[in-house]
Amino acid sequence: MDKKTMGIHHITAIVGHPQENVDFYAGVLGLRLVKKTVNFDDPGTYHLYFGDDGGKPGTIITFFPWAGARQGVIGDGQVGVTSYVVPKGAAAFWEKRLKSFHIPFTKVERFGETYVEFDDPHGLHLEIVEREEGELNGWSFAGVTPDVAIKGFGGATLLSSEPDKTAGLLEEVMGLEFVGREGDIARYRSSSDIGNVIDLKMTPIGRGQMGAGTVHHIAWRAHDDSDQLEWRKVVADHGYGVTPVIDRNYFNAIYFREEGGILFEIATDPPGFAHDESQETMGEGLMLPEQYEKHRKELENALIPIEVRELD
Repeated sequence: MDKKTMGIHHITAIVGHPQENVDFYAGVLGLRLVKKTVNFDDPGTYHLYFGDDGGKPGTIITFFPWAGARQGVIGDGQVGVTSYVVPKGAAAFWEKRLKSFHIPFTKVERFGETYVEFDDPHGLHLEIVEREEGELNGWSFAGVTPDVAIKGFGGATLLSSEPDKTAGLLEEVMGLEFVGREGDIARYRSSSDIGNVIDLKMTPIGRGQMGAGTVHHIAWRAHDDSDQLEWRKVVADHGYGVTPVIDRNYFNAIYFREEGGILFEIATDPPGFAHDESQETMGEGLMLPEQYEKHRKELENALIPIEVRELD
């Protein structure tokens, strides 16, 4: 069975103080907080989701924020860089905006594209690239308007302890198309118009250590539940240990760790983020899965208060 992933569904990272996380991704980057919930495996901790106006797959970055968390080390077995895509002509706006918030950045060329590279407050490596592909993000906030707003993921750079084996997985299992190689970076592309460009560093740099400022996992898109079950069979047939389907409320998920150490997830596009609150009010209230609703008062007292706010 030959299957091809559409591309990235979401990326999940570990960060520090939750208000610093909200201030950066909403206040600086202008993304929408589309869901405020808890870590289903550690409900005393937030799970925050940021994306475009509709919270569409391919736009969502999610965070487990722990105030005072130990700093991680970015390295093999992780997503090294998360790439965001903006409309053509918008890079100058973002350079000016980063300067206004005193965020250092550098510019690099890769595969004929110019990337603006910078870090979030907790050390997560990010970059912005202009592309025609992908629909505009209709969300406006804090001076970030749809003509310049982040459309979603441009892709990601993977760091692997076994890059040749990871490359084989990307092509032979996930169905990505090999684009070419530039230096020690191999590029792959999926069929979607967003979250579709994966760069793989072909030289190991040393094992990463999980902690604040590191990506926990990268999730790939499945059309629906039946497509996900097909993916589960394909992954298992290639010898990877894959989890049962896990209900994450906003999507169903399966997980497996590839040979280079990166944790992969395959997540369903539906049901999405507007099934437990309206499209208009997404992200405003604390949404809890059914099993934790009876503990709402206790959890609300334990969680650090956060707010989406415009920054000076």
